[in-house]
Amino acid sequence: MTTTNTTTAARAHARAQAGEITDSMPVLPASRWPGPPDGVPAESLTWAETVAGGRYTSKVLARGTRLRLRDLAGSACANLLLYRADAPWERLNAADTVKVPWQAYLGTGHPLLSDQGRVLATIVADTSGRHDAFCGTSSLADNLARYGEGAAHSGAPAGRELLTLAAAKHGLTQRDLPPALSFFHGVRVEADGALTSIGNAGAGAELELLIHLPVIVLIANTAHPLDPAPTYPTTSLEVLAWEAVADLGALTNEDPEYRRAVLNSEDAWAAAQFGKDAK
Repeated sequence: MTTTNTTTAARAHARAQAGEITDSMPVLPASRWPGPPDGVPAESLTWAETVAGGRYTSKVLARGTRLRLRDLAGSACANLLLYRADAPWERLNAADTVKVPWQAYLGTGHPLLSDQGRVLATIVADTSGRHDAFCGTSSLADNLARYGEGAAHSGAPAGRELLTLAAAKHGLTQRDLPPALSFFHGVRVEADGALTSIGNAGAGAELELLIHLPVIVLIANTAHPLDPAPTYPTTSLEVLAWEAVADLGALTNEDPEYRRAVLNSEDAWAAAQFGKDAK
């Protein structure tokens, strides 16, 4: 049995883990990920990570990145926030994300809009169909009432507590946290206005986003506020991202509201890049 009761033994034990890949870690470099998506060269990967239930992650992604989230065991819930990396005061606006496209239920072709009318990302693939733009993520008070604990390092961490930690890594504070979108745990509005959980689609469900502007991505994999499970149910989430700049010219959503929002994003990008090639 390996012991760690001395500094030398502890060092040897730690170094023996080098190169191991577990079900809760980033893979560095991302090109070492053992199973890239079909048709995606391993060297195109820019993010490869598995996020355990009750944990969080974050990354800055370039424009033209494709981001895939996958519910590995059927009980993941990806609470997601986006911020413009070059102007982080511009961020995901959940209200506009459902209001502007005239659609409250997220799915393929749906834009994730900023508070300034720009598309930060578009959902370009979805095998789940179980998402939520109404409830936001869980709070400390919610989880204390449901599970008896909710702090970031407890057995049932709240989404807002974890997103606060993720935000701090990018110079953002708790006051910078708007309502999050939740992927892989669906909610429907009943005729009387009540919100009802419809749960997850099952193991292996995937969702892909195309990033239109450089963004800070924050993800907390935590139990949905309406999850009926009596104990903290969240299982692992797979996160992969790769270069896909060519996909920016192949969008299929023809709605005028979407096209205008894309033009807003392209205009902002063009203005920010003006003159850079000449330097």
